[in-house]
Amino acid sequence: MCPTGGGLLHNPSSPLGNAPKSQAVTLRIGALRAIVLALLAVSMVAASMGGADARSRPLELYFTHTKESIKVVYKRNGKYVASGLRDLNRFLRDWRRNESTRMDPELFDLLWEVQQEFGGKTIHIVSAYRSPATNSMLRRRSRGVARNSQHMAGRAIDFFIPGANIANVRREGMKRQVGGVGYYPRSRSPFVHFDTGRVR
Repeated sequence: MCPTGGGLLHNPSSPLGNAPKSQAVTLRIGALRAIVLALLAVSMVAASMGGADARSRPLELYFTHTKESIKVVYKRNGKYVASGLRDLNRFLRDWRRNESTRMDPELFDLLWEVQQEFGGKTIHIVSAYRSPATNSMLRRRSRGVARNSQHMAGRAIDFFIPGANIANVRREGMKRQVGGVGYYPRSRSPFVHFDTGRVR
């Protein structure tokens, strides 16, 4: 029972019931301030990650051999989108034999990051998955094709970005240290090779 002269306010149902009134108000203000600061921190992190782009990752590609284009969201809220991965696997198939494989999703993350660096421009694909038969055929034609190419494992892609200096695209790949980076500036259409094998 509260003394009639004031003093402590007692409310058994409140965790602040045994605290003086002024102390209880101070604690409530402190709790509200902490909540507001936490919400501001979350908002700032989201903004620094690119807002909507951090939640949804679309890739826009053009395959120079098949003349096909695709724009697909392959990742949303930090998780890979199964339908988007299937579409990309099919799009990046061995066009000579019409065969596809499961491409390494980490390769898509690398392409997305590079695409953002160059203003979201469409990436032009020169080569992606290669079946063992296609790889053997290309090895007979060129010394530059590896026997155990990362292309056969779905872990490599050759591409260029129209209007972008190919040396700058190469630099972006090397800066990320994800895997192998090849550089072919003397090709008829200069391109780079990115893969998710060992860093080299």
